[in-house]
Amino acid sequence: MFTESKALFLYSVSPVHLGAGTAVGGLIDNPIQRERHTNHPIFAGSGIKGALRHRFSGEWKKEDLAVVFGPESSGSDHAGAVSFGDAQLVIFPVRSLKNGFIYATCPTALARAKRQLEISGITVEWTIPEVSGDEALICKTDEVISLEVFQFTAKENEMTKKIAEWLAANGVPSNESNQYFSEKLRSDLVLLSDTDFGYFVEHATSVEPHVRIDDKTGTAVPGGLFYSENLPPESLLLTTLMASDSRKEGSSMKKAAEVVNKLTKEIDNQMVQIGGDSTTGRGQILFHSVEVEAAAGEK
Repeated sequence: MFTESKALFLYSVSPVHLGAGTAVGGLIDNPIQRERHTNHPIFAGSGIKGALRHRFSGEWKKEDLAVVFGPESSGSDHAGAVSFGDAQLVIFPVRSLKNGFIYATCPTALARAKRQLEISGITVEWTIPEVSGDEALICKTDEVISLEVFQFTAKENEMTKKIAEWLAANGVPSNESNQYFSEKLRSDLVLLSDTDFGYFVEHATSVEPHVRIDDKTGTAVPGGLFYSENLPPESLLLTTLMASDSRKEGSSMKKAAEVVNKLTKEIDNQMVQIGGDSTTGRGQILFHSVEVEAAAGEK
C-alpha cells in the first residue's frame, strides 16, 4: 500500500520521443504514446520509472536501487518501493503569430491536474473557467489571437491569470536559466476549449523524417525513409510519485517518506533523459517537485 506521494512536474527542454511502437497505418511510422480516450500525449509511468533507474544506476548503491525501484533480477524477491502514475499533459506549446508561441491548456487538462495534485495533498483555489469553441481566454488584453492558421476571439480572464501564476511558480523550475520561461508562462497562457486543444495536441506535434544511410555507399537505403513523432519542447506534464515502506529486509531506508525524500532530492530541478533517440539529443526533461507549503502560498 502506498502511504506517501509527491506531485512532480515534467518540463520538456528538447523534443521527446516516448514511443508507442510501430504505427499501423497512417503517415507517422513511430508515434508517441497517447491516451486512448483523449488522444493527449502521455509518458507512461513505467517509462518514467525505467528512465530514473537508468539515471541512477551508476551513482547509487545496488542496495538502494533495489529498495527504490525493485531488484534488477529475481523480481519475485520483493517489489520496489516506488511507483509512478502516467504523466498527463497540462500545457502544450502552440505556434502563435505574436510572441512566437503560447502555452495552451484546456479545462480537461486543468481538471485532471487538480485531481493529481490533490492525491499529493495539494489543494489549489483557482477554478476552471468555461470556454467555448473558437474562443481563447488569455492573460492580457487582445481582441484576436492567431494560433497556427486559426484565429480565436481573445478574452482577458482573471482566473486564467491566476492559473498562469500558479503554474509558473510551481510547474517550472525556479532557477535563473528558466526565469524567462516562467515569466512567459505568466503572460502567455491561453485557455482553449477541449476540442480546440485536442486538435493541436494531435496535429501540432513535431514530426521528423529520418533516412537510413548505407555505410558502404553513403546513399539512402531503399525503403529507409521513416517519420518519427516527438512531443515538442516547452510542454508541461504532471505525474504522481507514490511510495510504500521498503519491502527489502535489512534495508537502510525503511519508511516510504525516506524513499520519497531521497528520490525527490536527487531529481528536483534536475535534467533527466527520457524516451528514445537519446544520442540525437531527444528526451531532455526537467523534473520539479511541488511542495505543499510553496503551493499553498501561490493559491
